[in-house]
Amino acid sequence: MFAIVYITTSGVEESEKIGEILVRERLAGCVNIIPSIKSFYWWDDEIEEDEESILIVKTIEENVKEIIKRVKALHSYENPCIIHLPIKGGSEDYLKWLLGEIR
Repeated sequence: MFAIVYITTSGVEESEKIGEILVRERLAGCVNIIPSIKSFYWWDDEIEEDEESILIVKTIEENVKEIIKRVKALHSYENPCIIHLPIKGGSEDYLKWLLGEIR
């Protein structure tokens, strides 16, 4: 029923913009931002090294497809990292609160 969507962005400003929209539109009950990470990845046959930011989006399974669609529309990357992870359990009080904040 509950899910986390893990998203990397170009930096804190982009994470804040996307995160605020997802919460305001009630697609997510809560978004956490990890402001700075270092990423290594292949792009156009070259190894790239970048400073990025992470969004951890807490939501329900039913909203994941819409979140992916919305993030792709807002994101600056051609092919952003958007990964869906199911939540198997957690604090019942927290999950009840989360459910109450999401449409």
